[in-house]
Amino acid sequence: MDQIALDKKPINLLQHASGALPALQEVENWIANSSLDRDFVHLLKLRASQMNECAYCVKMHTRDARDAGEKDERLDHLVIWRYSPQFSDAEKAALAWMEAMTSLKPAMDYGSLRGELRRHYDDAAIAALTLVGSMINLWNRVQVSNH
Repeated sequence: MDQIALDKKPINLLQHASGALPALQEVENWIANSSLDRDFVHLLKLRASQMNECAYCVKMHTRDARDAGEKDERLDHLVIWRYSPQFSDAEKAALAWMEAMTSLKPAMDYGSLRGELRRHYDDAAIAALTLVGSMINLWNRVQVSNH
């Protein structure tokens, strides 16, 4: 392999960061055991992955959502969730939180978003939603770094 090709080769995280991966999996296990609807978590992860343009994660989370029984109409409407009757007010609040955590706009009013979340979720669920957003954004960046 020539040097230019070697320089562009993705980093093998299993080889070079293997010690960190179990800790990340522990966070994912904690999320899976939280009060959040596991099927809806697939949609949250899919929405962040769409925003981050992570092809690998979009494919994976679309497949996971379908395998969990998610309807094609909801998958089709995910990019326009604000305008779709396919999502409940609670789901819309969670999707707004996910987008805010993904875009990190300086002028974002996180307090108002938390207020809307509290209409539908307790603080433990909001903490879990925050960790879902944190983790999927981390995984997206890991995958995108290998594009």
